[in-house]
Amino acid sequence: MITKPAGAAGAALPVLALVANAFVWGVSWWPLRQFEALGLHPLWSTALIYALVLVALTAWRPGVWGGLARTPSLWVLVLASGTTNAAFNWGVTVGDVVRVVLLFYLMPLWALLLARLLLGERLTRLGLLRMVLALAGAAVVLWPAGGGWPWPRSLAEGLGLLGGFTFALNNVWLRREAHRADAERATAMFLGGTVVSALGASALMLAGRVAPPVLPGLGGIAGLVGLAAAFVCANLALQYGAARLRAGVTAVVMLTEIVFAAGSAAALGAGRVDARLLLGGALIVSAALLSVRGGGAATA
Repeated sequence: MITKPAGAAGAALPVLALVANAFVWGVSWWPLRQFEALGLHPLWSTALIYALVLVALTAWRPGVWGGLARTPSLWVLVLASGTTNAAFNWGVTVGDVVRVVLLFYLMPLWALLLARLLLGERLTRLGLLRMVLALAGAAVVLWPAGGGWPWPRSLAEGLGLLGGFTFALNNVWLRREAHRADAERATAMFLGGTVVSALGASALMLAGRVAPPVLPGLGGIAGLVGLAAAFVCANLALQYGAARLRAGVTAVVMLTEIVFAAGSAAALGAGRVDARLLLGGALIVSAALLSVRGGGAATA
């Protein structure tokens, strides 16, 4: 049976789970930058972290591979989750953390469109207003100081937009596949994090743009294991929350990642906040907050 969206009384735990997920991702840029300083590109780090998770998951539930192989729809999660992890981790490692996270959180715009297309959720006038606000916010964030079109002008900005779109697809698809076993959905997501990142890093290595992976020392390996454990907990929290809340509500709660990311980046000098970024961020956040108007627990 498909998990129904939670009512107000039953939404506390799903919301807290999503906040925990947002915290892990909001501060994950810092360990990823430490691994890069040790010579490990973020795509290699992501592939290694999720490979560790897959080994542990296979030892615990070897039967999940059969379920994944028999369920073609779960391969959408492989692609969506894998692209999300690769794009986000790479973007926050090489770019301004605050800008990348803000562009990533155009996700509510993509979630609105994908929920309409894949889940049949109704597109209302309020939804159209959300789209206008989100696009206006993106334009403000991306608008170059010297004039021109508001397009992504760096690799990190493009990765932020790509990651946000695939994360919206990931969340909407989790709702669609909520009746699947948690272990099967988790395996699909972890497999995506391994395969997409490894393929991307390998392609860049063959092109001479990324160095081969170099395993760090014992401290670095312990860090990889620790981050892998944190990502497992975050993934399970995301599955629990996203399967029980409307896609739009999930997108709003996940906005707390902006707070965690901006706060940690500003404190550690990895991001810059100016008036234009604040304005664009306010528009993007306002668009997301409108998704809870009329009651977040209602079904589509």
